[in-house]
Amino acid sequence: MAVYETILVIVGVVIFGAVVLPRLLAEQPLSFPIIYVGAGILLFSLPVGVEIPDPVEHGVLAERLTEFVVIIALMGAGVKLDRPFHTVAWSNTWRLLGLTMPLTIVGTALLGWGVLQTLVPTAILLGAVIAPTDPVLASDVQATPPTAAVDETVDPTQQEGEVRFALTSEAGLNDGLAFPFTHLAIAVAGAATVTAGGIGWIGEWFLVHVCYEIAVGVIAGYVLGKVLARIVFAGPVKTQIQKVMAGAEALAVTLITYGLTEVVHGYGFIAVFVAALVFRHYEWEHEYYESIHDYAVMVERLVMAAVLVLFGGAIVGGLFDPLTWLHVAVGLIVVFVVRPVAGILGLLGTGLDWKERFVIAAFGIRGIGSFYYLAFALNEASFDEMELIIAANELWAFVGFVVLTSIVVHGVSASVIMRWVGAAESEAPRQPVSRESGDVDR
Repeated sequence: MAVYETILVIVGVVIFGAVVLPRLLAEQPLSFPIIYVGAGILLFSLPVGVEIPDPVEHGVLAERLTEFVVIIALMGAGVKLDRPFHTVAWSNTWRLLGLTMPLTIVGTALLGWGVLQTLVPTAILLGAVIAPTDPVLASDVQATPPTAAVDETVDPTQQEGEVRFALTSEAGLNDGLAFPFTHLAIAVAGAATVTAGGIGWIGEWFLVHVCYEIAVGVIAGYVLGKVLARIVFAGPVKTQIQKVMAGAEALAVTLITYGLTEVVHGYGFIAVFVAALVFRHYEWEHEYYESIHDYAVMVERLVMAAVLVLFGGAIVGGLFDPLTWLHVAVGLIVVFVVRPVAGILGLLGTGLDWKERFVIAAFGIRGIGSFYYLAFALNEASFDEMELIIAANELWAFVGFVVLTSIVVHGVSASVIMRWVGAAESEAPRQPVSRESGDVDR
């Protein structure tokens, strides 16, 4: 079989599986991502003449493909969140972003520097790459699809399960908030090669990559979300062509928001998630949100399947060759110790019971977002940051191992754990809320 025709068959199998597998795997302790990584390993092991994917050699393609999957996932995640936005309702999210994520970055960086003996910039990059909770692979533990009926007389923390809400909102925001730390790794690598440059780069990093780009991401997402929502919900769907295209606005809004934000050098990931939240909050009771959500999920699943199959192919091509037993040990510590401990510490003092805290802490899934950040950093690194480029194969091997471990462990346990959590949450009483004051009546 010719190579072109073989590629068509592989693409067809990927699409077919993306449609059929979720039905077959429902309620089973085996997740969609595991199947696709395995399929990639199998397909690229066959002697059919198809080029083995190499994320180091094809860094730009790896960056763009993973970037697209993540921004689509961020739109789907934002539209899922039925909870009204205010400080109290999102308090656990702020803890996960402000405490758990930095602790995860520091813990991973220290392991990289102290155990793996990496240079400081490489250690910081490892922390930044590993820290985000993935919005793509975490669908089994995320909030349920949007509903047309939102009861605004109920405590917002009871609108949907707190575990699912916390993981979804965290994944939606920390993918963008990991960017400053990625830029920090690049800046430190560049500064390390400059003997007389002083520390002026710290101020530039903070003002540009922390203050400016985060602010622009939030503002652009809010403004574009408002404008585009007003257009989308201007009139009802009447014609047949409108019904056929229902939900395609999800892709359009994602691309417009991300593209325009990146043009003005803001964080597009943050902008897309904020725009999705604004979209969802624009008209609570409009059932068209379901079409927007479903379309976003469909596109996300198809492209995610392609990325995971390519990941399996990269494994066949020797992605893990640079791994040592020390890398494996550190990777397992990151998944089973660093993130869970950081999560528990971040949630100390909350009203959550210990079971909920443990699940939120343990299910910080590492995934395609980590691939994107690594590809982005290596592509952005210049001659001054050659120490990052030199370590590319080792970095990809380590991050790939962490992601594969997360896919297997969290994929096998997600359905069982979330059924357990769901049963407990269904027994919890729903508390009334005073909307006029914005405070929860407890």
